[in-house]
Amino acid sequence: MTRTALVIGATGGLGSETALALAGRGWRVRAMNRNPEAAARRTPWLGPVEWVKGDAMNAADVIAAAKGADLIVHAVNPPGYRNWKKLALPMLESTIAAAAVSGARIVFPGSVYNFGPDAFPLLNEQSPQNPQTRKGVIRLAMETRLREAAGEGVRTLVLRAGDFFGPHGGNNWFGQCLVRPGRRLRSVTYPGAHEAGHAWAFLPDLAETIMRLAEREDGLSAFEVFHFGGHWFERGGDMADAIRRAAGMPGAPLRRFPWAGVYLASPFVTMFRELIEMRYLWKIPVRLDNARLVAFLGEEPHTPLDRALRMTLRGLGCLDADAESTKFAAASLEGRM
Repeated sequence: MTRTALVIGATGGLGSETALALAGRGWRVRAMNRNPEAAARRTPWLGPVEWVKGDAMNAADVIAAAKGADLIVHAVNPPGYRNWKKLALPMLESTIAAAAVSGARIVFPGSVYNFGPDAFPLLNEQSPQNPQTRKGVIRLAMETRLREAAGEGVRTLVLRAGDFFGPHGGNNWFGQCLVRPGRRLRSVTYPGAHEAGHAWAFLPDLAETIMRLAEREDGLSAFEVFHFGGHWFERGGDMADAIRRAAGMPGAPLRRFPWAGVYLASPFVTMFRELIEMRYLWKIPVRLDNARLVAFLGEEPHTPLDRALRMTLRGLGCLDADAESTKFAAASLEGRM
């Protein structure tokens, strides 16, 4: 029988890649958006996805979209780091309500935000969760709510990972800071301490992992948590060198992120205040232990770094020969504004 997945946040990096991975395995994929026609135009690579109209803040919309679904991928986030307190939990409640009605399992992409310094530098699924930031407290509250819902019959899978990068994901640190989507790579900006280790998750690999876990439903408990290792850099700044190498420009300038300007403008720009709150993750090493994931699946999907970076740079329109990708990247960014 054909299985059905509802993806909430399919225009985003992880949502779109997960939709592709599931469709590639024969799943019927349904994507919800407030403006499905515009969303379909912004994501032409999604092809066979069925777009439906709905608002993630409206439980009735999500319940209707999830009718007959086996899986709900909750890949939606408040845009630009803003309004998490007002939006994040209500959107999750809509998804929980839909899963309760449809019987679907929820997939929730987790992060390292809900951990504090007492758990660093290596995080496993049992590491203590004592967040020190507002967004970390919200992320912990979201996972706590999902665990409670599991006790009420709503099955959940949490997959935590590091910072995202990928060909269809410009709304992240990679696409908003390290490179400039829609423009040929001329320099790389790195926002962290070069000596501090950093974890990166290549979105197609993360989506493939979600798909493989979803297809092992019989082996999952009501509430499951896995950590995705991804690409780990003992020296975080080596990511910038890898980007320049993948682009064929090893001598391109390496620039520092203008943190001083961000601090000066933060009283007037909400986004800057949010960035400052999370800066600590660029100063210290934080790595995810994927031993449990590997034991369950046999391996973690892992694209070699150089290939993953070239795919990302090509998709974001940062390579000379990719005129069509450049047009796509510019159109995608315009659609997010």
